[in-house]
Amino acid sequence: MSIVKINVLTVPEEQREVLEKRFAARAGAVEGSDGFEWFELLRPVEGTDTYLVYTRWRDEESFQAWLKGPMRAAHQGGGDNRGEKPKPAATGSTLWSFEVVQQTEPKNA
Repeated sequence: MSIVKINVLTVPEEQREVLEKRFAARAGAVEGSDGFEWFELLRPVEGTDTYLVYTRWRDEESFQAWLKGPMRAAHQGGGDNRGEKPKPAATGSTLWSFEVVQQTEPKNA
């Protein structure tokens, strides 16, 4: 079965738009990675400043290979027009790991 990685990001309200624009700018950066299955950026609705970045992978090896290659390159990012690196949008990050033990897909009507 697959594995799920959830990156838990603390994002102050004034940085939400910045974070979402940065993810949108990198759209497509993970989809071509071997073993990649799914991605979602989850915005909090109420009562928290925590975003969840959900990715699903065929196996741990696929995730680790992405971390060491494409993810590192995607997060290097260019600087601004003065060559300065942009300020991080998130103030904290925690990575949760899960194994998929059961899944259900919608029934076709």
